[in-house]
Amino acid sequence: MIKRKERANAVLTELARLNPQPQTELNFETPWQLLVAVVLSAQSTDKQVNKVTTLLFAKYPTPESMASLTPDELAEEIRNVGLFRTKSKHLVATANALVNEYNGNVPQSLAQLESLPGVGRKTANVVLSTAFDIPALAVDTHVFRVANRLGLAKAKTPEETERQLVKAIPKKLWSKAHHWLILHGRYTCTARKPKCPACPVNSYCLHYHTK
Repeated sequence: MIKRKERANAVLTELARLNPQPQTELNFETPWQLLVAVVLSAQSTDKQVNKVTTLLFAKYPTPESMASLTPDELAEEIRNVGLFRTKSKHLVATANALVNEYNGNVPQSLAQLESLPGVGRKTANVVLSTAFDIPALAVDTHVFRVANRLGLAKAKTPEETERQLVKAIPKKLWSKAHHWLILHGRYTCTARKPKCPACPVNSYCLHYHTK
């Protein structure tokens, strides 16, 4: 059996060949807008989030403008995404925190981002890597599933999956690997009925060869 680093290298080399410059499918123009979009994406699709943020960012493009809202007012703007009431409370609180503590800027450290209401490790890592080009490897449900199916990790939690992935993948590739694995999970290695026979990396996949 090939070692985890060798498997990761083979898988990512193939995914890179198919998609050399992977990008997030969330629409945003600023780090703040990316932060909002990622918070909204929990239990919602990127496509649905983009529909909501197109109107939302036209009205409230900055932390200052969103901080002027009440949670109930924001809830009406984002009601077409899952858990919209909880998210509205978190986003208004986060907007106020940025205005009051960071001069309206999104911080660029993991600890500071995780201190914001409703911002967990996954969201913080996405913002660091995508908005600021700081090496980070966010593990969402897609990355967790794909990494463990392929054999790039053997873990029961997203946190442990992240720890194993950053050991197996060169730091310079963390950000791209996040996108490669998400997109692979979204369109090929789906939660239900994964498209295993058509998968371009099935020759390296533990799940495919043991099911």
